[in-house]
Amino acid sequence: MQRKLKRGRLLLVVALLVTIASGLALRRYGYAINLPFVVVKYGGSLLWGAMVYWLLAAIFVSPARFGIAAAALLIAVAVEFFRLWHTPDLDAFRLTAAGALLLGRVFSPWNIVAYAAGIALALAVDCALSKPKPV
Repeated sequence: MQRKLKRGRLLLVVALLVTIASGLALRRYGYAINLPFVVVKYGGSLLWGAMVYWLLAAIFVSPARFGIAAAALLIAVAVEFFRLWHTPDLDAFRLTAAGALLLGRVFSPWNIVAYAAGIALALAVDCALSKPKPV
């Protein structure tokens, strides 16, 4: 049981790291390889939503995947609405690369749609990968 839990967590962490690397690569090289703005902008948001799912799934390894997805969506929506709050220090942090990637700069309801799609995609992948293998 302990070995299965450890293997499950390892796969979730690998999924998290692959998602983060994909998101950073998309934001860094997306325009350089002539991807459309919509793909770079909302693809990054989709991957950010998936990242939140993988992070929570890795922390709370649980069969309650839909609960994890709901929590990920709540966090993603809260972070998006957090963009409406402005203080000098917070705005200065948002101007850094880390601030832009973690918190974003401008509120957009379309980001919430992209987050939901990314979380749904991560949930579907998680469910597909964790199905018991037929004997």
